[in-house]
Amino acid sequence: MQLNTHTWGDGDRTALLVHGLMSDHRTWRRVGPALAGLGYRVIAVDLRGHGASGRGAYAPELFADDLVETLPAGADLALGHSLGGLSLSLAAARLRPARAVYSDPAWTVPEPLRGLGPELSAQFKRAGRKQVEALNPRWEAADVDVELATLALWDESTALGLGGTALAGGGLMPDTPAVPSMVQLADPSFLVSPEQAAALASRGFEVRTVPGAGHTIHRDDFDGFMASLSGWL
Repeated sequence: MQLNTHTWGDGDRTALLVHGLMSDHRTWRRVGPALAGLGYRVIAVDLRGHGASGRGAYAPELFADDLVETLPAGADLALGHSLGGLSLSLAAARLRPARAVYSDPAWTVPEPLRGLGPELSAQFKRAGRKQVEALNPRWEAADVDVELATLALWDESTALGLGGTALAGGGLMPDTPAVPSMVQLADPSFLVSPEQAAALASRGFEVRTVPGAGHTIHRDDFDGFMASLSGWL
């Protein structure tokens, strides 16, 4: 599927941004311009079932195939958050970015959350401003606005389509990095345990934690998010 994209900047280097579940390219409202200011042409997608992209079947492999169909190979940087991190990791060998960053990637579903997909999806789809603010007390008001707008367009079946995948049974954590890769973690991360973080480091991934940041690191602590990318931009 050819995905809807949004571009910031016209620099000589290229950066790719892939959002997480329930979101779309607007989640990068600060990151995109910041990278453009560093000389990148920044391309952000709306994954299938999100934003202005099409709807259809949902599975990790399909999200990854869409990235390969839509985005240019050989970018200087590719960054994916949560579901976007999972999708990017499955596409990295084909997209061949010079560097990849996986921000709190959704390679597994923690045991307490398994089997709750339909209920959680419906609950988040109906979330109002007070609920979003309560769940994300460090977000700026503009990020709450974006979250409400993206939830309105989100097809909650994307979450249901992931429930029967390997995410619910042992996960899709990669054995080796397809390209030089960094894993950026929330503090604590509910998706990547300390044991999994240690395993990733032993497999050749650089692992960094943004102290005190929640799952959506780039909206919870933008300055910490950007500082954590030092040496990878």
